[in-house]
Amino acid sequence: MSTLSLAVRDSSTMLRRNLLHMRRYPSMTFLLMGIPVIILLLFVYVFGGTLGAGLGPSGGRSEYANYVTPGILLITVVSAAQGTAISVAMDMTEGIIARFRTMAIFRPSVLTGHVLGSLVQTLLSLAAVIGVALLVGFRPTANPVEWLAAVGVLAMVTFALTWLSVALGLVSDSVETASNLPMPLILLPFLGSGFVPTDSMPTVVRWFAEYQPFTPVMETLRGLLLGTGIGANGIIAVVWCAVITVACFFWAKTLYNRNRAA
Repeated sequence: MSTLSLAVRDSSTMLRRNLLHMRRYPSMTFLLMGIPVIILLLFVYVFGGTLGAGLGPSGGRSEYANYVTPGILLITVVSAAQGTAISVAMDMTEGIIARFRTMAIFRPSVLTGHVLGSLVQTLLSLAAVIGVALLVGFRPTANPVEWLAAVGVLAMVTFALTWLSVALGLVSDSVETASNLPMPLILLPFLGSGFVPTDSMPTVVRWFAEYQPFTPVMETLRGLLLGTGIGANGIIAVVWCAVITVACFFWAKTLYNRNRAA
């Protein structure tokens, strides 16, 4: 069997393993799905009237639902990334990796199984969050091609953050540490254009908000789904995702190969 065939076979097996875990323990999926839904409901129904009024003369709760949804989608991706870090750390601390090392399998398949499983879980969570957003007033104007492009952007950022979460899970010495390391990522949509326009922020905060990775992703999603201007944000978002993916892939690979005692 060729190396490619071995990689595909073993990665598929590890993906199936992660999907079975999702089916047997659905509470994690519901938790990862529930956090962004609660934040969405909180901001639309509690703060939406006031924050929506700041978007312009026609702003209101429904207008704010349109504005805030891309930020909520990024929070959904980050929540799923936290779950991936926990799952990887559990594998590394419970001894299953030591058993895998004694088997004739494609070594990176353990990591690719986590990445692909997380991608599936995140896309399911995103579909549920978009469904709730539609119920609370989100009214996208995207055509099928723009929807497809938006799904591609979400898949791209999910892939990047999943590799980051895999690395964070590998570098953690306990499940508790793995659950805490990705948590600062959930602040980035708040410290970007996810909930309010960046031009309303103080100068130093605005500078950070405009140049951090999540802002171009959210502006690209907003442009694709709602017809606002995208400008250079699409290219910047792709570059950020590519850099994060490549850097974290090699970081995770190095950590995994180094950890012989697991």
